[in-house]
Amino acid sequence: MSCRIALGLSYSGQHYSGWQSQSSGNTVQDQLEAALARFSADGKARISTICAGRTDAGVHGLMQVVHFDAPVRRPDSAWVRGTNRFLPPDIAVQWARAVPQGFHARASATARRYAYVLLQSPVRPSVETGRVGWVFRPLDGDAMSQAARMLEGEHDFSSFRAAACQALSPVKTLQPIRITRRGAAAAESCYWHFEFESNAFLHHMIRNIMGCLIAVGQGSQPPEWIAEVLQARSRKMAAPTFSPDGLYFLGPVYAQSWGLPARTAAYDWLP
Repeated sequence: MSCRIALGLSYSGQHYSGWQSQSSGNTVQDQLEAALARFSADGKARISTICAGRTDAGVHGLMQVVHFDAPVRRPDSAWVRGTNRFLPPDIAVQWARAVPQGFHARASATARRYAYVLLQSPVRPSVETGRVGWVFRPLDGDAMSQAARMLEGEHDFSSFRAAACQALSPVKTLQPIRITRRGAAAAESCYWHFEFESNAFLHHMIRNIMGCLIAVGQGSQPPEWIAEVLQARSRKMAAPTFSPDGLYFLGPVYAQSWGLPARTAAYDWLP
């Protein structure tokens, strides 16, 4: 008899074609399902996983949550150690829980959280390549915060939606965007952290918002321009989609009754 298992997964998206399975096999989902099959049934039976939120090529996951129906029963700790044995070094299962059949990694989530890490420096990154976004012009944090406040609440985010987005509705509820700077005020280089939380996100929504916030931060547009972009409900009005390099899926939010970790990931270790 099968049992439903939830996993918390972290990965670097730099070398993968996103989360969702593709014919190339070069996705996080493909790697995870192959590892699960090898651990649970010597690779003979395919195990299908469903994730809390798909990530694009180059986007990282600090705590992706997935569920699957296991063909065998194993202790929670065994799913962690056994699956990690067959995963590449840049993907790792962090925890496992047996959950009720009614749990669904995507549908049971009440919110999703992302962070974007941006390097402001006159010189491009080197060892951080693929892990941070980059701008070489100084940013005005107050202007970006003022612009970000105009996006709070329930809105039609069509202006920040990719053409290939498959969401049934562009209306989402965005919590206040947290923008913090790490580094001395007078320093030539610093890191900016942007934290996003919403009931759901549209395809490229955060990267499109980032492009607009950076345009405001660099003085190319006034803060009020963000409201005009939002109201236009047209992708043509917004700035170009920003790089995926500094985008991290922090994890979904679930009701405590499911018994999963309350805060799925911390990112204090990030630059």
